[in-house]
Amino acid sequence: MGGVKRVRTATTAGPVNGGVAGANLGALRSHNTALVLGLLRDAGAEGISRLELAERTGLTPQAVSKITARLRAQGLAAEAGRRASTGGKPRTVLRLVPEAGHAVGVHLDRDELRVVLVDLDGSVVGERRGELDLGAGAEAVLGAVCGAVRGVAGGLGACAGTGAGAGAGGGGTRASGGGLAGVGSLLGVGVALPGPLDHARGVLHRVTGFPEWDGFPLRDALAERLGVPVVVDKDTNAAALGLAVGGEEGAAGRSFAYLHLGTGLGAGLVIDGSVHRGARTGAGEFGHQVIQLDGPLCGCGNRGCVEVLCLAAVARGEVAEAARVLGAAAGNLVGLLDIDVVLLGGRTVAGAPGTYVSGVGEVLGARARREGAGGDAVPVRLAPRGERIVAEGAAQLLLAPLFGRGDD
Repeated sequence: MGGVKRVRTATTAGPVNGGVAGANLGALRSHNTALVLGLLRDAGAEGISRLELAERTGLTPQAVSKITARLRAQGLAAEAGRRASTGGKPRTVLRLVPEAGHAVGVHLDRDELRVVLVDLDGSVVGERRGELDLGAGAEAVLGAVCGAVRGVAGGLGACAGTGAGAGAGGGGTRASGGGLAGVGSLLGVGVALPGPLDHARGVLHRVTGFPEWDGFPLRDALAERLGVPVVVDKDTNAAALGLAVGGEEGAAGRSFAYLHLGTGLGAGLVIDGSVHRGARTGAGEFGHQVIQLDGPLCGCGNRGCVEVLCLAAVARGEVAEAARVLGAAAGNLVGLLDIDVVLLGGRTVAGAPGTYVSGVGEVLGARARREGAGGDAVPVRLAPRGERIVAEGAAQLLLAPLFGRGDD
């Protein structure tokens, strides 16, 4: 996970069970601790010395010693050997202990559920996937999500009752039977699903095609059942966050758009290093820009949305046409935001990645030539990490702030 970028993004946790065990969010979210943890994570297995931590954070050596002593006591940091110094005795270097903390990432799609368990390095150590009907009703969907989360996280084991999280977490609703409070290293659950939704409150709006979810408090409902912190965001925002903090070559650039074409179409936007959600957390409804005034009716109620046009072409087997439509919409986005790169993902793109990358690229290239600005067309790339990108990004909704990659 080298080369991690700093990303500012609001993260709001739901009710926290009073008995959440392990290294909990409240214990880790101090600014200085986050700075140190972020550098430990960046250093990898080679580790970093306390002196280097002080130099890079601007903290005093005494402050760094206190923070690292606390992290070691909590099992989050460990010695990684000694390194020769320019004078005096060799320096002890410290490393992050990835297995000391875990987060669950949930991708709740219209017809599929994917759940991953990741460690502090962001590495996937467990995964579950299955069919799901988002229209089956709240109880059925919540039951499926909770069952999958318990299944993937249950193997972490119970906490011994010591360390940062023992008895911490403050107020909140106690989980009903089957909650995850007491699962030693579990930090919480991030859930990503189609929008629109209110990220700050964890409340769904009229999910396209499923208006019955309008106003449902998904974050609080899951937090009550699971007994751990829960964060809810749009699938595209979660994926964009995961790409931004992951530092993969394919996501290079301070500003990029992640276009997700699966059962629907949306965008995750990173502008000047920040995930952009908008004043009402409604940014990125890319699929519902109208590009044909007299076009077919979309599930959102408008006519001629790029989503309905693109998915109709996919249904007809006209993949090149779907890519052209997607390219026209991407061109509008590029013209508005002047971003560095367009990244494509989602299961529909995964079915014909070359066609989508080349098709969108051709449209953007033609636009750049017409505008004659003297610059090259915005590059179009396949987003790294495949179809797991949303679930992994959902886990980062919990992890990124712990390493100074987000705002509390």
